Amino acid sequence: MRPTRDAVDPATATPARPDARTLARPPRPLVRVPLAVAGMVAIAAALWGVSTPADVYAIDVFGALRQPGDAAAIIGHRGDRSQAPENTMPALELAMDGLAYVETDVRLTRDGVPVLFHDTDLERIAGRDARVEDLDLERLERIDAGAWYSSEWAGERIPTLEAFLVALAEREDARALVELKADWTPGEVRTVLDLVERHGLRGRVVLQSFSIETLQSIQRVSPTTPRIMLIRELPADPVPLAEQLGLIGFGTTAASVTAAPEAIDAAHEAGIAVLCYTLNSQDRWQEVSALGVDGIITDQPSDLDAWIASTAPGT
Repeated sequence: MRPTRDAVDPATATPARPDARTLARPPRPLVRVPLAVAGMVAIAAALWGVSTPADVYAIDVFGALRQPGDAAAIIGHRGDRSQAPENTMPALELAMDGLAYVETDVRLTRDGVPVLFHDTDLERIAGRDARVEDLDLERLERIDAGAWYSSEWAGERIPTLEAFLVALAEREDARALVELKADWTPGEVRTVLDLVERHGLRGRVVLQSFSIETLQSIQRVSPTTPRIMLIRELPADPVPLAEQLGLIGFGTTAASVTAAPEAIDAAHEAGIAVLCYTLNSQDRWQEVSALGVDGIITDQPSDLDAWIASTAPGT
């Protein structure tokens, strides 16, 4: 039985990353995520003493990191939540059809099946005093995950990760950020990675987590799987922590990057991406874009896309 608590904010050493500014920029780069407080470096080092070289970089997944004047990548948060219930197939398909990146969350059912769900319990979405971890897939699939959003979506179900990956594989230009909620063991992580491999999605799925334990589990099972640390506060120099955990990037808050803009420069110099979550206003989009973040996770992807189009040079 896996831990039921949600992980809190916070390894293998990676070889020197290429300088992003010397690399050609492919379509839609992605955001770099801020790192934890400086003390987390020591904690990570203590928790993870064995180094395994990692051969994947942010450029391998997102292309060259954002150059001055380039637009940040748009990432649909739990799909397109402005159009359909979060983490349902309609919301995710809308985002995949219109964006280069979609973000979703994964939890394990009691019988060990990865499903797409964010909250610690079912109360907000389904009015149930229960957790995903307490229910077998058969029972979970009977729960209505759409009626809370509107009557139009009544009857939508909580999808399995495999159903999502099938849809992702059908869209050659789409990529996914998949957050593993709470703490995952190496065996649990292997369940997810086996599905990614089965559907031929290596390099198109980035795993992310707030949990050091989960990031270490990914590292043990598959050191070259691209991974991002989610963190609420970015240290002035995020590079040591990124190297310790073999990260290609960080996901952080707007407040964090505005408090430590030099951290973005340090990350970019090391080829590490920085993303910001979850920003839904023009003021915030403008603020983080001016600082050079690589991607913006938003509940309003269509509005952000229109804003970028109207503010980009030459428009």
